[in-house]
Amino acid sequence: RHDADDPYLVVAADKGTATFSDFANAISEEYGFWLGDAFASGGSAGYDHKVMGITARGAWESVKRHFREMGVDTQSSDFTVAGIGDMSGDVFGNGMLLSRHIKLIAAFDHRHIFLDPVPDPEESFKERERMFGLPRSSWLDYDAKLISQGGGVYPRSAKSIAITPEVREALALKASAMTPTELVNAILKAPVDLLYNGGIGTYVKALSESHVQVGDRANDALRVNGRELRCKVFAEGGNLGCTQLGRIEYALAGGRINTDAIDNSAGVDTSDHEVNIKILLGLPIAEGELTVKQRNALLPEMTDEVAALVLRDNTFQTQSLSVSGRIAAAMLDAHQRFIQFLEKTGRLNRALEFLPSDEEFAERRSKGIGLTSPERAVLLAYSKIWLYDELLAATLPDDPWVATALARYFPRALRERYASYMPRHPLKREIIATYVSNSMINRVGSTFVHQLLDATGAKPPETVRAYLLNREIFGFVDLWKAIETLDNVVPDAVQSAMLIDTSRLIIRGTTWFLRSRRLSDDMAATIRHFAPKVQALAERLLRLLDPSERARIEAGVAEYVAKGVPAELAARAVSCDTLYAALDIIEVAGDAQRTPELVAELYFALSTKLGLPWLREKISILPGDAHWQTLAKGAMLDDLWSLQRNLAAEVFDGGADIAATAGLIAAWQDRNRRGIERAGQLLSELRAVGSPDPAMLSVALRELRNLA
Repeated sequence: RHDADDPYLVVAADKGTATFSDFANAISEEYGFWLGDAFASGGSAGYDHKVMGITARGAWESVKRHFREMGVDTQSSDFTVAGIGDMSGDVFGNGMLLSRHIKLIAAFDHRHIFLDPVPDPEESFKERERMFGLPRSSWLDYDAKLISQGGGVYPRSAKSIAITPEVREALALKASAMTPTELVNAILKAPVDLLYNGGIGTYVKALSESHVQVGDRANDALRVNGRELRCKVFAEGGNLGCTQLGRIEYALAGGRINTDAIDNSAGVDTSDHEVNIKILLGLPIAEGELTVKQRNALLPEMTDEVAALVLRDNTFQTQSLSVSGRIAAAMLDAHQRFIQFLEKTGRLNRALEFLPSDEEFAERRSKGIGLTSPERAVLLAYSKIWLYDELLAATLPDDPWVATALARYFPRALRERYASYMPRHPLKREIIATYVSNSMINRVGSTFVHQLLDATGAKPPETVRAYLLNREIFGFVDLWKAIETLDNVVPDAVQSAMLIDTSRLIIRGTTWFLRSRRLSDDMAATIRHFAPKVQALAERLLRLLDPSERARIEAGVAEYVAKGVPAELAARAVSCDTLYAALDIIEVAGDAQRTPELVAELYFALSTKLGLPWLREKISILPGDAHWQTLAKGAMLDDLWSLQRNLAAEVFDGGADIAATAGLIAAWQDRNRRGIERAGQLLSELRAVGSPDPAMLSVALRELRNLA
């Protein structure tokens, strides 16, 4: 036996068994299995995935994200598509109705080849919509009068198909006639904006793979290599449309692709929600507070919100891959170390997941190439599984504040009517651990928890606790929402840059709490203590800064505003770096029994007087993204922040009877005149150098530490 006990088995429909859920559930109830009719999702008392169109809608979140990266809004701009599938299918049929701007120039299934070289987006949309509404359909049902000149529908059984000039141009072909197999192969290699896979079969492999290795003999003659794809985006609505090596080959050649596990996860996610909702409602049913008939009426009422909860996961998962793609080359070392860690702990077989060897990492590093999206998607999944296991083995899911995540998993109707039953859900801890790990990793990336384990030795549940405190205290959820409202308003690169700006405060703030005595305190009380004070300081921050620091922030704000970002939002994103100081300021204020406003004024005035902003900038721009260089820079910056806090505390300790900032600093200078002069002289020498190296900066830090 290799598997541990599981609370339940998810039974998913496969080809030809989509309507068998009721049979499976009848057997479950006959045997008295605890899940009852939650055993197989999607039955007569469940969510119909095709009616919801949920799998295609999830895949479309990936499509929209890929196109947004290219500066195209799929919901308002026309784009060309080639497809695998037909309008009777769930994933293809629903998918081809998700934008009125689709120009479907070619598609095929196992029966027919459809060609429409110059389609009218609106007319073709209406015709696809009509076909989707038919009880059964094939491409032969498409109204021939609506097909553009040179197009048509051809059986896959034909011996030869004439290639018209219009089709030759649309598919960039030279031949005047092709066999159906040759034409399907050409459709897969079409120079379109999007290749949408909503069918069954593996159509893309890598050059290094044989057809035998792929294991889908029926499509051997059709299959292409990843580097032969000419589409800009490949969407995997169907399972196993590409091999993983095929995806990587296509991505390395410049194609935009995730994985099938990312693109078509919405169906499985919906099933998970259905099962957990039915388990929850089983509690009031058992107590006579709800009848099965009432439950069956309630389930469809929640369809739209269940879909919204599921699509939220798709949105943030694709956002995570997109943002990490912007910094993939810089993250290569962190990705490699995380892979090595997972291997050492027996959690990952690198070869099985087609992740680069250490030699391949070295080669990519020399070329300045990071992991591709398909590779990062695998790491994203492994990081979530690892973190989930760590949380489940710890007490964090039992924390009253963390446990509020349980309610957020369920639709509003259940939160309003059955909240009292939620703490009794048999899978309460598992849902909380899943929800927290999923939402956190989507926001901070796959390597975040491991990097902090490396840097601080913190256990994953401690890092999650520190992250959640940091997220709430600095109001990150509202900030992220504000950035996301700019979808298709500002370039995707601008939104990604803003999210990367916020990530610096996430890392520093989380690290601060990991090293703070506050980590073990009541979470709700800690948030109440810090959040309003941080907000008040944020509003005054710019006025307190060193002129050069203020100029840096103002320049950053101006740059974002010029790209269409509202000024207030731009200021919040750019000042994330500096706002980190609020945590130390609040702690010093508490210890010195002074107001945070006074401490902030002194904190920044002292920093300016000693030239600490200049020193911080020089440390930040030290060259090198390798692991030890990053750790060294991080340690020096941590030392500098710690020094700034200790200096502020020292000034207040020696000036208990002094109220004004100028007087406090003057008194401290009188006590430390010789040390201040020596540190000032050293910093002047460093400024003369222009670009001091790590050794010089370390000496400067040591000299400044003597003042605290």
